[in-house]
Amino acid sequence: MAKPALPEAARTQGTPRKKTIAAGPKPVAKAPARKPRTPKPEPSVLDQLQTLIVTSLEDDKAEEIVVLDLTGKAMFCDRMVIATGLADRQITAMAQHIVEKLHQAGQKRVPIEGAGSDWVLLDAGDIVVHLFKREARAMYALEKMWGSDLDAAEAG
Repeated sequence: MAKPALPEAARTQGTPRKKTIAAGPKPVAKAPARKPRTPKPEPSVLDQLQTLIVTSLEDDKAEEIVVLDLTGKAMFCDRMVIATGLADRQITAMAQHIVEKLHQAGQKRVPIEGAGSDWVLLDAGDIVVHLFKREARAMYALEKMWGSDLDAAEAG
C-alpha cells in the first residue's frame, strides 16, 4: 500500500521547529467575499396606490378584482382596477372607502362618476377604478376591451 505524499515539513529532517520553518507560513484562508447588500427596491408610488385600492376592495368584499396594466396602451392611465359589487349600497361604500384611503395617502382629489348606479368610476390619477354590478360588468366587458384581447389585436 502506497503512503500518501507528506507535506514538505514532514520530509525535512530535524526538530519540529526546523520543520515548521522549512514548511513556511501557513496559507491564510480568506473568507469568501461578501456581496454588498442591495436594498430591496422600494415599491413605486403607483404600486403602493394599487395595493391600497385592491386591499380596500378586498376588505369591502368586492368580487372578481382584476388589475390591468395599461402602460403604453392608454394615455389616460397606467393601470385599471375592475371589481364587482352585489348592490348599489356596497358599490357606493367601496368607492367612499377608496377615496378616504387615497386622501389619507396624500391623493388630494379623486373624482367619482356614477355614484349610486350600476357602474362607478374613480379617477385616482394613473389608476382608474371601475366598480360594477355583475350585469353591467358583463355588458361593458372592459377586461376584453383592455385585456389580453387588445394585445392580440395589436400584434395582428
